[in-house]
Amino acid sequence: MTVAEKEFISASKDERSILDHAQDVLLSSKDRVPKLVGPDGDEIPLPPSLFLVLRQSIYHLMRGRAISIVPVNKELTTQEAANVLNVSRPYLIKLLEKGEIPYVKVGNQRRIRYRDVLEYQDRREAERLSALDEMDRMSQEMGLYD
Repeated sequence: MTVAEKEFISASKDERSILDHAQDVLLSSKDRVPKLVGPDGDEIPLPPSLFLVLRQSIYHLMRGRAISIVPVNKELTTQEAANVLNVSRPYLIKLLEKGEIPYVKVGNQRRIRYRDVLEYQDRREAERLSALDEMDRMSQEMGLYD
């Protein structure tokens, strides 16, 4: 079996009970080293990085979310980056041209590092939460809350 670069993985409803049990096992293994057991019984200790990926994957799969594992240094096309941010491609290009997200040009095409897309997404979320906090504060000052 090969690793597909653009594969989205989701769990069927039948798998959710198994995932629930797997999550319980992983969460209860604080003092023990988790291991992968192969079909022939070989045991391989899981490094902490892989253990964390497994826990996060189970968390999202249990909630019916499809997941994909993407290296943070992977370069995305403008359409792929727009899809990650859930914006239109023209809007993303405006963000790039304003310097909101770094990019490089390969020939005449723009490439954006996945890490930079995620950092922009985090900044945008922080700004949104800050604006909501400010609106809440102003509403309280104006006596709009009882």
